[in-house]
Amino acid sequence: MGEVSHSAVVKAPRETVFAYVNDYQNVPDYFFGISKFRPVTDQTEGLGAVFDTAIKIGPKELKSQTKCTEWVENELISLESVSGLSSATRWSFSDGDEEGTTKLDVVFRYSLPGGLAGKILSPLMGPFADQAVKHTEKVVREKTEG
Repeated sequence: MGEVSHSAVVKAPRETVFAYVNDYQNVPDYFFGISKFRPVTDQTEGLGAVFDTAIKIGPKELKSQTKCTEWVENELISLESVSGLSSATRWSFSDGDEEGTTKLDVVFRYSLPGGLAGKILSPLMGPFADQAVKHTEKVVREKTEG
């Protein structure tokens, strides 16, 4: 299983950063490669919410269904796939050292499919993950820093 971790300090209050990341409609904007993130339950946030997702990596679009497994308002969002591409994402939010800032920690874990698809995607994952982290931080900053 691969893992990408990243920390950043955003010049916006924790509630603002959490609200932006937590809104499922924003996920395709900030999470690089996500082409679909739609609720399949009436619940669209919090523990137990389930989403159909698709992520495009190189020439391949990988689909999964993802469930919120941990959720603490303004502190934590954890999502894990329950079918399709095996992945887990954990977002942690805490107050930054300076007033009005947020420390954002993100961990993304994934397992590639076997066979030909896995062989094709494996060399693409490192550059994809680096680009995804930079894109996510840039967009979250742009949308929340005032």
